[in-house]
Amino acid sequence: MSVFAVAASGIADATARFAASTERTARDPLADLAGEGVERIEAEVALKANVAVLKTADQMYGTLLDIIA
Repeated sequence: MSVFAVAASGIADATARFAASTERTARDPLADLAGEGVERIEAEVALKANVAVLKTADQMYGTLLDIIA
């Protein structure tokens, strides 16, 4: 599996986790407010990490192509 596919999968997972957390909070705002806040922060960090992986992989492939060319 390529780095791009793994990072894209991670982005999709983090987005789904964030959306699920917001839906749970919308249904019952006071059920687990602190837990849902933590879940959203974790999803945000995971999203940022996967975006960083994509950027780094893109830069590495670009550098490799420059070296080969």
